[in-house]
Amino acid sequence: MERIKKGDTVQVIAGSDAAEARREGRQVRGTVHRVIPGYKIDRRRRRVGRKPDDDRAVVQGVKLVVKHQRRTGDVRTQTGRIEMEASIPLSNVMLVCPSCNKATRVRFQVFEDGSKARYCKRCGEMIK
Repeated sequence: MERIKKGDTVQVIAGSDAAEARREGRQVRGTVHRVIPGYKIDRRRRRVGRKPDDDRAVVQGVKLVVKHQRRTGDVRTQTGRIEMEASIPLSNVMLVCPSCNKATRVRFQVFEDGSKARYCKRCGEMIK
């Protein structure tokens, strides 16, 4: 079970977006669109095992980049300058607890039936 999942609200705590927001006296928060797991790659470019240090997340409204897309044949694709979100390292974001509305660390609890649940370290409430 991952600490941060798709659909979670997170706060950016490091990186250029966080530094810029700190200068303006605000916080950068957004919803996670997707989580990209990191893998160890061998010489033949095959996935060998997990590498959690390389996990990344795409967060709504954070690290906006411009992609220049040209027309390709008769396919109806969006052309021109497309503004999109790039991925950021998972270590640069912190989960925002829905109940206390603060950035928090996550703890896990394993139940007798083998299921796991995420809990807020600040208030102790379960995170769905």
